[in-house]
Amino acid sequence: VQLQASGGGLAQAGGSLKLSCAVSGRTTFNVAWFRQAPGKEREFVAFVARSSDRTYYIDPVKGRFTISRDNFENTVYLQMNSLKPEDTAVYYCAASFLRPGVQEDLYNYWGQGTQVTVSS
Repeated sequence: VQLQASGGGLAQAGGSLKLSCAVSGRTTFNVAWFRQAPGKEREFVAFVARSSDRTYYIDPVKGRFTISRDNFENTVYLQMNSLKPEDTAVYYCAASFLRPGVQEDLYNYWGQGTQVTVSS
């Protein structure tokens, strides 16, 4: 199983970016996005369950970020709107074949990370 994250870049505060996570090798999985800001520990951002009917977000991104999936394309997206400088981080996608959750140790496979930088 391999995960390939893409879509990061530079945005101004209030702008938008859309991250993609392409998953190869298996089609049934729960996928989450995590992020790690400079000098901080990696934190959970959002997950989407394999059935797509359950999603969960941390409070700082609720109403601004939307996680979704295209099972035909085996791709999970993170639409990020109304970006803030505090969203600046390396964003990682991760896949779990057991159950979705906020703990890192639930996730078996990780992508390489994509940098998101939000300027004020």
